[in-house]
Amino acid sequence: MGRILTEAYYPTVDRPQLRDLQYLMTDGKTFFHEEKRHLRSRTERIDHDVLGYRITNSDPDGRYEIIKEVIADPHLPCILQHTELRGDTDTLGKLRLYVLCAPHLEVGGWANNPQVVQVAGRRILVAEKWGTWLALAASAPFARLSCGYVGRSDGWTDLAGNLSMDWEFVRAPDGNVALTGELDVSAGHEFTLGLSFGDSLHSAVTTLLQVLYVPFAAQLERYRTQWQRVCRKLGPFEKASGDGGELYHASFTLLLSHEDKTYPGAFIASLSIPWGEARGDEDLGGYHLVWTRDMVNTAQRRRDALERLWHAVPAFPTVSEVWLRQLEAYGL
Repeated sequence: MGRILTEAYYPTVDRPQLRDLQYLMTDGKTFFHEEKRHLRSRTERIDHDVLGYRITNSDPDGRYEIIKEVIADPHLPCILQHTELRGDTDTLGKLRLYVLCAPHLEVGGWANNPQVVQVAGRRILVAEKWGTWLALAASAPFARLSCGYVGRSDGWTDLAGNLSMDWEFVRAPDGNVALTGELDVSAGHEFTLGLSFGDSLHSAVTTLLQVLYVPFAAQLERYRTQWQRVCRKLGPFEKASGDGGELYHASFTLLLSHEDKTYPGAFIASLSIPWGEARGDEDLGGYHLVWTRDMVNTAQRRRDALERLWHAVPAFPTVSEVWLRQLEAYGL
């Protein structure tokens, strides 16, 4: 699933709120492509010390490619996906681009409530469940918007039928739903898509508009600077590796992403959810939980990587380090 964005977590790392977010493409006559199924994909890290990714998804026939850079706002609950379309002039002139979002708010696909709202002169896709909100928009305007039930009235079903978006439903209450928006790229083939979360409609939408107001280049630079600031503390193990430290740095940033932002030291086992046809909302297990075994292993690896800092500061005031010290005391 490296081609697209899958789970997003809010407000803590054990609360997944999204199944996936992807683009759909068609020329309206001869083909219909879904990013996660039909395109060739290449994923690379944006920078050595940065947990951000550049994903290039290409048409198998070489007519076009979609280049995405995916990061998060450093301070606000919003994911940014800078997108650039490339290809021959004829194909890009006919290409229609749609965003398809499958919310799984409050750790489940059922009982989601999407709708189309208008704020400050622009239309935005939102969804809500039990007081948790999601908002979706882009720096490029939407030409059409629709909310539907998955497999019956959603955008994918609409487009797959006749390669055209005919349905424009403004809401689809209490169901397993998908949000669809046609992006107007007539003015340019480069834009930034934003996906924000909040505990109210106002909070989610305000966050979204605030983040999209800042140019992506500025957001990326701030994001890069903050990750590099953390990674300056790493032990100098690059010379002992065979790839110049690429796997080492990638592993460290990935471990840090699994730490809760509210309760320092609480690491979940994995930022992944086994969504699928065989699992329903009642299956709340998985790796998005704090498991003692995995948390202690994570703490040990972090201590190894931060060896210089560990000797300078004898005790880390975190949940995981307390567990680690207790186990060491028992010789485990």
